[in-house]
Amino acid sequence: MSKILIRGAKVLGGEPQDVLIDGATIAEVGVGLSDEGAEVVEAAGKVLLPGLVDLHTHLREPGREDSETVLTGTRAAASGGYTAVFAMANTFPVADTAGVVEQVWRLGQEHGYCDVQPIGAVTVGLEGKKLAELGAMHESAAGVTVFSDDGKCVDDAVIMRRALEYVKAFGGVVAQHAQEPRLTEGAQMNEGIVSAELGLGGWPAVAEESIIARDVLLAEHVGSRVHICHLSTAGSVEIVRWAKSRGIDVTAEVTPHHLLLTDELVRTYNPVYKVNPPLRTERDVIALREALADGTIDIVATDHAPHPHEDKDCEWAAAAMGMVGLETALSVVQETMVDTGLINWAGVADRMSFKPAQIGQATGHGRPVSAGEPANLTLVDTEYRGSVDPAGFASRSRNTPYEGRELPGRVTHTWLRGKATLVDGKLT
Repeated sequence: MSKILIRGAKVLGGEPQDVLIDGATIAEVGVGLSDEGAEVVEAAGKVLLPGLVDLHTHLREPGREDSETVLTGTRAAASGGYTAVFAMANTFPVADTAGVVEQVWRLGQEHGYCDVQPIGAVTVGLEGKKLAELGAMHESAAGVTVFSDDGKCVDDAVIMRRALEYVKAFGGVVAQHAQEPRLTEGAQMNEGIVSAELGLGGWPAVAEESIIARDVLLAEHVGSRVHICHLSTAGSVEIVRWAKSRGIDVTAEVTPHHLLLTDELVRTYNPVYKVNPPLRTERDVIALREALADGTIDIVATDHAPHPHEDKDCEWAAAAMGMVGLETALSVVQETMVDTGLINWAGVADRMSFKPAQIGQATGHGRPVSAGEPANLTLVDTEYRGSVDPAGFASRSRNTPYEGRELPGRVTHTWLRGKATLVDGKLT
């Protein structure tokens, strides 16, 4: 692998520097580095970040390859600046055994656009009745450390307690999809003024908040780690803030779409806005942004949820829930957090690389941009503004809520251990 000199990039948004990649490693960072024998990437004015890490991705393989595959999903990840993604367990068959998680892990290795770390199911078949093979999945070649029934809530308190106790033995974490199922039966959107006016079944905030409150107390009781998936309400923010003030080992994520979009968009009845948890109110959006800025919410995770055309292009009630997000996440974060002055680019690196890698124990990712570190990097043209065109997505699915919307920023280059997976905005 040849040497690559990234010249004049603003590392984490700071002063321009040169970064020399030699093989799979960052060899040197400084000013005026020699380009002898190196391929030069002119990066003046662009921001260089550590490769992004997504703790919440749905790759759909095995079983729903009509929506996404490991290959297309990791190509989408590389296009969005990601060098590692954590693949959720709600596949067919469910990733609840060592065999299935190893299959997903090996597919990621084979395709090489980013590292794929499988997430194991908490319960057999995501049915919430019996713990899955947590230990076997951890001891497998995939080395699973994160477990989730995402798409469904582990609503049985006893099962959740046992899962927290089990993963504590090897330093794992349970990632909870916080949704009390009895409170969301027939729910179609956020419960509030808009749902009342539209006559759609309401999804109350308390359905999320009650599970989070229970689970942080369970985590405290057993001395284990719990991670809250796609936190979406102002009340949830306050519960997590309170739990952290008590020293409870809880982390939380927010999706890009919950940082930008509100339930007012449901007035269009366009199923592209149907998602789980639902789009909330402007008040919730403001609270989520503030919580991400002050560290109450630890990370941004995409909840990239691809669906084929026929599952979204139908009446609202019949439509599948979910949005693709890998290829637009960084732009939405720039729009909502950086361009608003809530965080800087070092803060983006923290919440989209360093911390998700730490939570998920993604070895070699979320590392400083400094000599001796793995060359997992992404280069961003932050001055770019353009309209989102899903026809150009690498993902197999097109269910984006941003079609035709102008967003800032564009990933121009991604490197995985020194190998370029994206060059000038084009996959290699």
